[in-house]
Amino acid sequence: MIKIIFICHGNICRSVAAEYVFKYLIKKHNREKEFEVISRAVSDEEYMNDIYPPMKRVLVEHGIPISKHSALRISDNEYQSADLVLIMDSSNLRFLQRRFKDLSKVKFLGDYISQGYEIEDPWYTRDFEKAYSDIYSSCENFLMSVKIK
Repeated sequence: MIKIIFICHGNICRSVAAEYVFKYLIKKHNREKEFEVISRAVSDEEYMNDIYPPMKRVLVEHGIPISKHSALRISDNEYQSADLVLIMDSSNLRFLQRRFKDLSKVKFLGDYISQGYEIEDPWYTRDFEKAYSDIYSSCENFLMSVKIK
């Protein structure tokens, strides 16, 4: 089983959207037993907050199942036990660089669209549809790239 953590700044938009999209995709492709998936933040700013309403609305409009969510910052134990940490942007990377020495398990989710592609924060851009589209495409491409033996 591959343990994946999706990371964004506050765990109320991009990372939680990626978690729910990826869970939807692995269920759709009957690959649920291959992955353990969570999402976390690099910051405590949104601690225990639910999904940001505009992001939640976009997920629901696209038929992505959602459940009760409480934003959490990544713990040391979670980071150490993860096989892969998928981040959204350079800011996420800088936070992780300050906290963890080994970054070999960290990768940009947007790399599954195009090398070096960063998924912009819709909190600032207000483009929740584009964030969803980028996340969906990245998650789908990532899933298709992973072959479990």
